[in-house]
Amino acid sequence: MDATGQRIMSTNEAEDTNIVIKQFTFEEKSGDVLQTLTVSVPEVLDPQYGMYVWPCAVVLAQYVWTHREELQGKTVLEIGAGVSLPGVLAARCGAQVVLSDSAELPRCLENCSRTCQVNQLFLPVVGITWGQVTPDLLLLPDLHFILGSDVFYEPEDFENAMFTITFLLRRSPQAQFWTTYQERSADWSIESLLHKWGLKCIDIPLESFHANREHLAGSSLPGSHTIQMMIISLKEAGEG
Repeated sequence: MDATGQRIMSTNEAEDTNIVIKQFTFEEKSGDVLQTLTVSVPEVLDPQYGMYVWPCAVVLAQYVWTHREELQGKTVLEIGAGVSLPGVLAARCGAQVVLSDSAELPRCLENCSRTCQVNQLFLPVVGITWGQVTPDLLLLPDLHFILGSDVFYEPEDFENAMFTITFLLRRSPQAQFWTTYQERSADWSIESLLHKWGLKCIDIPLESFHANREHLAGSSLPGSHTIQMMIISLKEAGEG
């Protein structure tokens, strides 16, 4: 354990990288009953390569936690999963989860698998590169929910990300894309892309799922960052 109570993996476990296991504990009190669930996440601390839990992931995971009954038995895909906190939490809550990250980033896919291992889960991990239609994408099952935190990070990736999201929603027309993003620039907007791809968006107030706080799940995240939560789905016939 280190000074914060986080377990640092041994040299063999870390496989030549410095990996710190962080724990996120989600809570909800109903009457006198306190329900809790803890997810462990391995963070890779390396100057050349880093996989961390970002503020958006904790906020999205909080939304998953407060809607866990809705997810039980449902098929869920997390895209751009990285350390996979929302997806693994969904699996712990009873969803049938597939984790994915870019096929061009094998170490990200390894980290998805590592998070599954430390939580004693056996979830499929597939390579899905945004903007590309690949066999792994075509072989996905029908989906009820798609999760993605901070997928709208770099403006040059917005179009490819939206292509993949739209492709998935058209294959599973009743599905919803639950996503969080961090406000980094007033000039960044996906409104035109939503219109272009025939999608609609509902903004979810953070206070509606107890995420309007600087500290969630026993962590120091999301801190002072401004996070937005949205649900994106296909426009229905006749919608403008």
